[in-house]
Amino acid sequence: MAVATAVLAVLLVPPLLTPGADSGETSQVRTLRVLVPNQPGGGYDITARTAAKAMEDADLLRNAEVFNLPGAGGTVGLGRTVGERGNGKLIMSMGLGVVGAVYTNKSPNSLLDTTPIAKLIEEPDIVVVSKDSPYTSLQQLVDAWKANPGTVTVGGGSAPGGPDHMAPMLMAKAVGLQPKTVNYIQFDGGGELLASVLGGKVAFGVSGVGEYRDQIKAGTLRVLAVTSGKRVDGIDAPTLKESGVDVEFANWRGIVAPPGITQTDRDKLVDLLGRMHRTPQWAEALQRNGWTDAFAPGEGFKTFLDNENKRVATVLKDLGLA
Repeated sequence: MAVATAVLAVLLVPPLLTPGADSGETSQVRTLRVLVPNQPGGGYDITARTAAKAMEDADLLRNAEVFNLPGAGGTVGLGRTVGERGNGKLIMSMGLGVVGAVYTNKSPNSLLDTTPIAKLIEEPDIVVVSKDSPYTSLQQLVDAWKANPGTVTVGGGSAPGGPDHMAPMLMAKAVGLQPKTVNYIQFDGGGELLASVLGGKVAFGVSGVGEYRDQIKAGTLRVLAVTSGKRVDGIDAPTLKESGVDVEFANWRGIVAPPGITQTDRDKLVDLLGRMHRTPQWAEALQRNGWTDAFAPGEGFKTFLDNENKRVATVLKDLGLA
């Protein structure tokens, strides 16, 4: 009976580890699973699929399987990753949003429990409305927002504490609104948010520039401002500061692995991302998506994550959100 039960468990729950020649005999990773902790179409999803394609096109991987496990601002996927202790064939796409969601969702797991592999990119957020919106400038939006903050809803592809949430909260504070008065509607990634912005179900949205480039180019979305310190190439919109809102803000994304992986597996993954970073395929992806190259591998990313955890906790507390 015990043997039969064990066999059934193996059949019903296939292991995440992928057996093969790269299981320790070679110096390179050849197959990999990439967990995305939000819905398809969000920033983590686009980053993961773009990185996987770049690695495959550059012949750095034979196969990269990207799969989505959304929920609770990314902390469901984080819990799965932490639970895969020792699995050197699994990585997770993540970023600033997961750092904040750990605090606001009171997650039992932290990114400090993972193995940092590499920070990949930075990306400004954009303030967007549909082409049919009555707001044609950020000043018009701010005036309406200040007059009645409860009815001027803002949507974001982040849980509270994530970048799409923190950016409008910082904007509100800068224009004299109490962050707690902001009517923020959470969506699980930019893909979910898009339909509500286009349909006018939220007054404006805040999301990553790379997620909406096609809709901006097609004219179905209007960008009122970018959150970066300087204007973004290919986006006809001023910065927040140029529009009189004293905020400068950037999102970032990177890759972590489960805890407890061997030093050999960690080194292989860091090397894999380093080689991807040097490919023309990745350079083209950065340009196409409007991403800023912010590559920081291994220990550099670990130090960055430690500092980000402290910074986000401070910002959320200052805003009265944690």
